[in-house]
Amino acid sequence: MSHVFGRHANVHPPSVARGDGCYLIDDQGKRYFDGSGGAAVSCLGHSDPEVIAAIKDQIDKVAFAHTGFLTSQPAEELADLLVANAPQNIDRVYFVSGGSEAVEAALKLARQYFLERGENSRHKVIARKQSYHGNTLGALAVGGNEWRRAPFAPLMIETSHISACFEYRGRAESESAFDYGQRVANELEAEIERLGPETVMAFIAEPVVGATLGAVPPVEGYFKRVREICDRYGILLILDEVMCGMGRSGTLFACEQDAVAPDIVCIAKGLGGGYQPIGATLCTKEIFEAIKDGSGFFQHGHTYVGHPTACAAGLAVTRAILNRELVPRVAEMGSRLRAALTDAFGQHSNIGDIRGRGLFLGLEIVEDRASKKPFDPKLGIHKKIKKSAFDAGLICYPMGGTVDGIHGDHVLLAPPYVLDESHIDEITSKLKTAFQAIG
Repeated sequence: MSHVFGRHANVHPPSVARGDGCYLIDDQGKRYFDGSGGAAVSCLGHSDPEVIAAIKDQIDKVAFAHTGFLTSQPAEELADLLVANAPQNIDRVYFVSGGSEAVEAALKLARQYFLERGENSRHKVIARKQSYHGNTLGALAVGGNEWRRAPFAPLMIETSHISACFEYRGRAESESAFDYGQRVANELEAEIERLGPETVMAFIAEPVVGATLGAVPPVEGYFKRVREICDRYGILLILDEVMCGMGRSGTLFACEQDAVAPDIVCIAKGLGGGYQPIGATLCTKEIFEAIKDGSGFFQHGHTYVGHPTACAAGLAVTRAILNRELVPRVAEMGSRLRAALTDAFGQHSNIGDIRGRGLFLGLEIVEDRASKKPFDPKLGIHKKIKKSAFDAGLICYPMGGTVDGIHGDHVLLAPPYVLDESHIDEITSKLKTAFQAIG
């Protein structure tokens, strides 16, 4: 009997024994192609020798030192490398242990920034429906995943939610994609006015929405309009690139493709590639200097902030992504994977949409293609797909509640950047097997 408190009390998954490139192997020897990188984490696969060597080398020197006393060379070098490749005006990096922590830090940083400026009334956050920003209470509050939020709603900070930029579901036949994007972006301005501009501190969004919607990118012009609105009212733009960043969408930072720069950006997952738990909150020089020239102390922190071994892993992963030119490879292989998915499922009676950017792709499952009607959630289609794909030797990331938090199903794919053509064939063939298995 296991004493591990797992994700599901009545599910006992196989035990992983080792990793081999894009594959995970259980203790019975069965191989699984990691088609979702866990949860868009394992960007370099599971056995990268350079990353493993960097971790071992750091442990041989020192595994941990608390940042209340000391900084470390890996943290300094990783911060320099990230800033050198970050969006315009990003100047400082605050290291944490994962995506939820990165979002929590971003929210608290935004609040303290306005306190340092004497704008004490600014505390409200605007976010989007059908978003996901993490599972700690602050991150869960700004997220728009109703299924996850509902049990803990009484514990959450005040947040309001506007529409997602979800073209497949939201654009009217009478409007262009651009006009649709402007319409939903303008909801931000309306909400700021409703709340009172002097009370709003930030708007948070995923450039490409991950787990909750299934790799949904914005339409052209959406984020430019959002940036204009934030600037007009003096509120901070926080971009959550925990899933879609670090090359996953075909550029190192996903927001590069929308030609916008955030005030704060959160990264994790692909930053450490699963080799160590690490995330980061990056901010502009202006935000940092408001703290520096004010109280001088960010009133936040965790024991493992700036963990040297985690930073050594993040540095090795980031160097690999950049030095091996994996970002353009993601764009190229993503196009090939999307073409293969379109060939295999583009006319499938139960696939309504195939979407995404780079190696961050989603397939939305529908009962009827013409009306886009989703399946009854009682059928648990996404759960059946996950099981049948896993049985076939494919790890993918299906989710439910795509449409409104209750209805709708999708499959998210986020394979390692090092996959090859044979792996694309393997993904499509095993997905076919999974769909056939559930009828």
